[in-house]
Amino acid sequence: MLDFLKPSVAALQDFCILAGRALRNVFRPPHYESDILLQMDVIGVGSLPIVILIGFFTGVVITMQMARALAQYGAVDQVGPIVAITLVRELGPVLTAILVAGRNASGIASELGSMKVTEQIDAMRALGTDPIQKLVTPRMIATAVMLPLLTIVADFLGLIGGWAIARLSIGLTTSQYWTSAYQALEYNDITQGLLKPFVFAFMVSLVGCFYGLRTTGGTQGVGHATTQAVVVSSVWIFVITSLLTRIFVNLH
Repeated sequence: MLDFLKPSVAALQDFCILAGRALRNVFRPPHYESDILLQMDVIGVGSLPIVILIGFFTGVVITMQMARALAQYGAVDQVGPIVAITLVRELGPVLTAILVAGRNASGIASELGSMKVTEQIDAMRALGTDPIQKLVTPRMIATAVMLPLLTIVADFLGLIGGWAIARLSIGLTTSQYWTSAYQALEYNDITQGLLKPFVFAFMVSLVGCFYGLRTTGGTQGVGHATTQAVVVSSVWIFVITSLLTRIFVNLH
């Protein structure tokens, strides 16, 4: 009766096993430091231009929309706190994670998928190298380090974008904007804004690796795995942010 659930349950089980082995390998040699540094460059530095653009224009859009709404109540000077809290708590981590999922989860899945269909991973096993330790763990560590840093960049550029509009279009002084934005942020907000991308990083990297290692059927299978990796990691980002937001709201 419930046979249609079996593939999903089996996939979840396989994913949990992969995640457990990848996390265990963090504490076991060899660590493949050169692979980790290479992936940090690909994931972090490679994503920087698009993160800067998206962060800046997110701040611009929020400020323009909120200034229009707040003007009805004569509270335009509150635009700084709203931009700061919205970016740091939610939009900064989520948008950055979605960008990294689109750019890097797909890249990881296609790279590992190509290795799988060309039997490079089987050759690696035959030579005595653990593919999870060599391929999965470095990508997971690199994403966990770089995604929170990219989120900080996106938040900062978003605040600068908000300041530019507040200064040029709304008429707020630099001091008004930055002082109110700074005072609005609490430790709870900053913790929330840094914990979320750290958790997202594990999901994005492990989902990309999972679908890459499960690839079958040649080049068509690689394309299918890439699509699945992006869709599944994006959905999980929204699920996780909902759960974490609920937890932090109750703590506040």
